[in-house]
Amino acid sequence: MKAFVLKNPGEAVIQDVRDLVRVPDQVLLKVRSVGFCGTDLSSFRGKNPLITYPRILGHEVAATVVEESSLRPDLLRGTDVMLSPYASCGSCPSCRRNRPNACQFNETMGVQRDGALREFIQGPVDKIFPAALSITELCMVEPFAVGFHAVARGRVTAEDTVAVIGCGGVGLGAVAGAGFRGARTIAIDVDSVKLETARKAGAAHLINTTTDSLEDRLRELTDGCGPDVIIEAAGQPATFRAAVELVAFTGRVVYIGYAKENVAYETRLFVQKELDIMGSRNALPENFREVIRMLEEKRFPVTEYVTATVPLDAAPEMLRQWSDSPERFTKIMVRLD
Repeated sequence: MKAFVLKNPGEAVIQDVRDLVRVPDQVLLKVRSVGFCGTDLSSFRGKNPLITYPRILGHEVAATVVEESSLRPDLLRGTDVMLSPYASCGSCPSCRRNRPNACQFNETMGVQRDGALREFIQGPVDKIFPAALSITELCMVEPFAVGFHAVARGRVTAEDTVAVIGCGGVGLGAVAGAGFRGARTIAIDVDSVKLETARKAGAAHLINTTTDSLEDRLRELTDGCGPDVIIEAAGQPATFRAAVELVAFTGRVVYIGYAKENVAYETRLFVQKELDIMGSRNALPENFREVIRMLEEKRFPVTEYVTATVPLDAAPEMLRQWSDSPERFTKIMVRLD
């Protein structure tokens, strides 16, 4: 079957790969669409320390059930589904605490093991989520679920004011997740197009830091107190520090992004404000289900979010174009049907 293979950094090709070796009790799926994400771009650029080459990319998956399993009678042939791309060991401290999303030995599709950019895949029954969504919407569930998980980590409620720094795919998921819980949400980015999408996803206020002072605007919008929760999804040292500096006393800071270099903090603020500072990694089944409910209620501007849709044969060139001009693209979908 055909697959998108990243042979080395900067070298992506479509080539024939071996057919699947069927695993008992896993569901056979026909891949319909896969979304490119920032991890794929980092892998293409050779900046993802977790990947090994060659690798079939793809972990934002929409698929259709081809072969049923007796373990999931609801997954009838022809059912459209999305697939959780994470694999956990079941025995590390995270797994024992029922937090397999942060498994010490996690293997994500398209990173530590081959992904979904091929004609067929198979998956464990507990990783498959059917939904009455379009193929494009099903592709969005996984990246948005990462943002929803950060919202859950931040214990966001309708009484909170939440600031989300960075409105890429995961950050937009956090904006949508906070809004879905009824929180007053502030979206922060340097890109006016992404900010407008954030508004349509539920942000009550927008801050473009190329024209506005982040500190001044946050204080203005929160009566000088700062947001109750700040979710950092940009991965920059300056925004890592800003989250701690600008959040309210006894507030919560949730980090999704990875800073590319060491971050120096004024640690006095950790204690003086008595902050809850948390990391957030991947997503849990309840996060996938919550995103599905949000999309079923048509709470996200799907058609405006997708910048480009290409067939599998054109995917290597599209990834090259994205790498050369990242500002041109918000979301890229690869269709295999």
